[in-house]
Amino acid sequence: MTQKKPLILVTNDDGITAPGIRALISVMNEIGDVFVVAPDSPQSGMGHAITVNSTIYCDPIVIDKNASQKEFSCSGTPADCVKMAAREIMPRKPDLCVSGINHGSNSAINVIYSGTMSAAVEAGIEGIPAIGFSLLDYSMNANFEPSKKYVRSIVENVLENGLPKGVVLNVNIPRLPEEEIKGVKICRQANAHWVEEFDKRTNPMGRQYYWLSGKFINEDKGEDTDEWALRQGYVSVVPTQFDLTAHHFIQELNNWSLHD
Repeated sequence: MTQKKPLILVTNDDGITAPGIRALISVMNEIGDVFVVAPDSPQSGMGHAITVNSTIYCDPIVIDKNASQKEFSCSGTPADCVKMAAREIMPRKPDLCVSGINHGSNSAINVIYSGTMSAAVEAGIEGIPAIGFSLLDYSMNANFEPSKKYVRSIVENVLENGLPKGVVLNVNIPRLPEEEIKGVKICRQANAHWVEEFDKRTNPMGRQYYWLSGKFINEDKGEDTDEWALRQGYVSVVPTQFDLTAHHFIQELNNWSLHD
């Protein structure tokens, strides 16, 4: 009896034509039956935004004429794409959602802002095992070939072992030749943050505008973090939960004079 292939949803935040998602699709086609539902334009930094005040379009599209996946280009956010795929497009609940491969890091605090990881989190909310993949290279000419064997290995392990309810994986891959990547490290999220700066300018009409920039500050000296692993040449894998409750603070908060 032939074993049924897993049904896999592929999405991203860089847009459906980005090289990163095309690399991810090629690997997923070797593993399962693939549906692609991804934004029609870049949605980086959108976080977990959803579309509530305008319509969403989701149209079938053919990008790889000789490939087997079914693809849909969506006008919404990465989270919208997952909702649409699960509720409207796919024939059944997918066995796995993979998001990426993102052009640029989603390590440490970047997970909060990331459309890539928000798509994975949305899948997790839907009860779908999910992984977000990112390569530490922002270039549209980034080389995704060294990432592929790690993507395949992690996906196959998730399909075999599953993930706990409420947990998705955040995977970051260093920008290195394959022979220089040392392996995989299971990590915690580094305690790091951005110090924002705004470049203030004036347009020809005299109106002020701003460009956001900033510096990434990592104050975490631990050798068990994603930032440490990536600097050392490892692929970092962080199990990420979307229950934002500060459970350790509940008892202390109960001691406050908040009750009638």
